Amino acid sequence: MVQRWISTCALLVFSSVSWAVSPYIQGDSLAGGSVQAVASAVEARLKDHGFKVVGKYFPKSLAGSGVVVVTDDAMLNEVGSVGGYAVLGAAIRVGVKADGSVAYTNPDYWYRAYFRKSFDKKEGAVKALEARLQDALGAGKGLGGDEPAGNLSQYRYMIGMERLDSYKNKLAEYGSFAEALKTVRDNLAKGVGKTARIYEIVLPDRKLAVFGVSMNDGDNSDGEWVKRIDMQNHIAGLPYEIYINDRQVEAPHARFRIALAYPDVGMGQFMRISSLPATILETMNGVAGVDRKAAGEGWQQ
Repeated sequence: MVQRWISTCALLVFSSVSWAVSPYIQGDSLAGGSVQAVASAVEARLKDHGFKVVGKYFPKSLAGSGVVVVTDDAMLNEVGSVGGYAVLGAAIRVGVKADGSVAYTNPDYWYRAYFRKSFDKKEGAVKALEARLQDALGAGKGLGGDEPAGNLSQYRYMIGMERLDSYKNKLAEYGSFAEALKTVRDNLAKGVGKTARIYEIVLPDRKLAVFGVSMNDGDNSDGEWVKRIDMQNHIAGLPYEIYINDRQVEAPHARFRIALAYPDVGMGQFMRISSLPATILETMNGVAGVDRKAAGEGWQQ
């Protein structure tokens, strides 16, 4: 009996560690047409289920693809209570295509990564959000690869690469939350670094904010680099983020954020965008209001 109990416990531990989670969930297919029409249909479904649409994104070099970005009041409360880099979970992204296909960010995957040690306390809210998304958009198979659930709270692509809490995320510090917020807003409005704002979510009582940022600089534009790593079918990985935590402006390091969005991409594919992490860091520094050239931030050093 004791041996059986020990074996059962070992099996449960092994199962929890080995359980794999995908970054995206396939939704029900809609009538095809223009990608804008499909996005509008998704937007209507999400609104009917209580979600608030905060942005839409149609990358110029990814014809027929787009992203609808929404928030959920209940989840915003959870994000605010965790604080810090958990604000990256304020946005829920839904990828759409002109052929009517739909895929959305899997709450179980992304909140394990963003809530980290707080995930267990928030799991009920995450499951409730997942159920509402399934009601609105359908619940098909997981997409985009997978990652063991137990790895996501400390996720990094490989040894030596950055995690969510890397000190390299910190770009600038201002005298107040209001000053930091104004700086990022103004720079995105000016298109610093050939960027544009896709969405903005602000939790003023928590002194937190996150912006979705499109990058439109030639070969380093979003559509181009996503195509180079053959991930254009998982458009819900876009757009990139910059966020504000009290007086600090931060952005997730590219070797964390891109790998988290596309966990099954191999090193050979990532080497096709070997200079992109440095470019993103330089771009986000510009949006944060600092002039600092990035160096030595590629996929291999």
